[in-house]
Amino acid sequence: MHHQQTELKKELKIRHITMISLGGIIGAGLFVGSGSLINSAGPASIFSYVFAGLLVVLVMRMLGEMSIVNPTSGSFSTYAREALGPWAGYTVGWLYWFFWVIVIAVEAIGGSNIIQYWFPSLPSWSVSLALTVLLTLTNLYSVKSYGEFEYWFSLIKVVGIVLFLILGGAIIFGLIPGVHSPGTSNLLHRGGFIPNGFSSIFVGIALVMFSFMGSEIVAIAAGETAYPEKAITVATNSVIYRIIVFYLGSILVLVTILPWDSHTLLKNPFVSVLNVLHIPAAAEIMNFIVLTAVLSCLNSGLYTSSRMLFAMAENGDAPRVFSKVNKKGVPLYAILGCTVVSFISVIFNYLSPDKIFLFLVNASGGVALLVYLVIAFAQLRLRRKYEKENPETLKIKMWLFPYLTYATIFVITIVLIMQAFIDSLRSQFFLTILSAIFIIGSFFVRKNKRSTDLLSAEKKQISLHSKAK
Repeated sequence: MHHQQTELKKELKIRHITMISLGGIIGAGLFVGSGSLINSAGPASIFSYVFAGLLVVLVMRMLGEMSIVNPTSGSFSTYAREALGPWAGYTVGWLYWFFWVIVIAVEAIGGSNIIQYWFPSLPSWSVSLALTVLLTLTNLYSVKSYGEFEYWFSLIKVVGIVLFLILGGAIIFGLIPGVHSPGTSNLLHRGGFIPNGFSSIFVGIALVMFSFMGSEIVAIAAGETAYPEKAITVATNSVIYRIIVFYLGSILVLVTILPWDSHTLLKNPFVSVLNVLHIPAAAEIMNFIVLTAVLSCLNSGLYTSSRMLFAMAENGDAPRVFSKVNKKGVPLYAILGCTVVSFISVIFNYLSPDKIFLFLVNASGGVALLVYLVIAFAQLRLRRKYEKENPETLKIKMWLFPYLTYATIFVITIVLIMQAFIDSLRSQFFLTILSAIFIIGSFFVRKNKRSTDLLSAEKKQISLHSKAK
């Protein structure tokens, strides 16, 4: 009986995992964020997506290799601890947790903006609260209900994008009577394919990396399925097609149909394409799909951040209370902890949107790249260890090891450093580095205190983190 209360239930099915990995990558970033990127890089923005997509595929491959050997909810925080030492596991775990807790807040605010489109009289803070509470409840109920919600949210997104691609293709190839096909005019005759030079493509890469964050959720979910090996294999192998079809396909349709330098059309690019077809409720339909994307991100954010907190509490990197599990195998306190922090962030958005909230969003912005960097370093270390100890567990292998791993580390480092030189990303770069230094510092402070008095260390850490929030 006792055993049951300390472990997560393995209730996620393969179909849940497949949809979680599909949906994790299609966030509001694709629907809303793609417009501003196309505005800045023109048709060449497709290269930003190709390049960032390639990086994500490589990182996912490395993560898949480690996850198959050791599927756990701590995922890369556990691998970092194993490969690089306890400080690395602690740092990447807290950074990742911080990233997702802020994402929950951002998505709750995004969701309330969309709902206000239909119900303008509702105060937006109440809608953000309602959405957060609603999805907290599905997460608290059971991991299976999280998986089930995620399954349907993702299904709506995927079906929406596939229909969009079919309609877009039909416009481009002139298959729709009465709708003029733009041919290649938008791609080539508005200052060429790369109107703003190669640097605009690079700025794009950093931006796209954030919309791809979420593809690694599947490695965390693998700790809660009865078939981790099959789940990880499916997810790792399909990440390539997902990026090509959903992202590259959508962006290709957008830059072909819409002029890249039109600010009005790219405010909501997907709606604009549907308007070309004179679909009467285009904005409504697309808004509904974007809302599902937002809710799915919120749902996954709660799931991911709570599981990371749970795993860190088990390792002694977070207050022990977060490792408690109820009868349904749900880490109750971890989920509530993440909800509360997100809710405080949402309140900040109304009290001080341009200062505190912007600070939090920027400070968590560069985390994706840092997490990817740690995954690559961990894989470099662990692969050699696995090959020595038990090579038969390596069911998925990183391609061209170690050269591709080195290349990935090199490229991610370049993209990270470049942020410091790009005006729009500079504050984000420095704030993220600061957050990382703060967390590493707190690790060593804690380690020194620990030997003297465990209890005061626990109290101190709770206050440190509430200050950090």
